[in-house]
Amino acid sequence: MSVEADVLRLLADPLRAQIVSLLASEALCTCHLVEETGAKQTNISNHLRALREAGLVDTEPCGRFTYYRLRPEALDDLAGQLTGLAEAARQAAANERKRPCT
Repeated sequence: MSVEADVLRLLADPLRAQIVSLLASEALCTCHLVEETGAKQTNISNHLRALREAGLVDTEPCGRFTYYRLRPEALDDLAGQLTGLAEAARQAAANERKRPCT
C-alpha cells in the first residue's frame, strides 16, 4: 500500500493547507482567499492551480470570477489510503512482525 506522496506534499504547505481548510466550508473565489489568508493574489492563484491539477479542487465560473470548491472524494481517497496504512501497522504490531537482520 502506498500513499500519494505528491498530494501529501501539496497539503504539507501551510498556505495550501489553509486554503483547503477554507474551501471545506464553502466555495470561494481568489479575492476571498486573499482576504482570508493575507497572501498575494498571484501566490493564491499558483496554489489553487497546483490543487486543481492534483484533483483536489474544482472550479466554477461565475461571471468574471471563478469559484473554487474542494472535492471531498479526493480527500476520501487519501483518507482511505492513510486508513489502510494504519490498519497494516496495527496488524504488524499485533503479529509482532519484524524482518530479521542478516
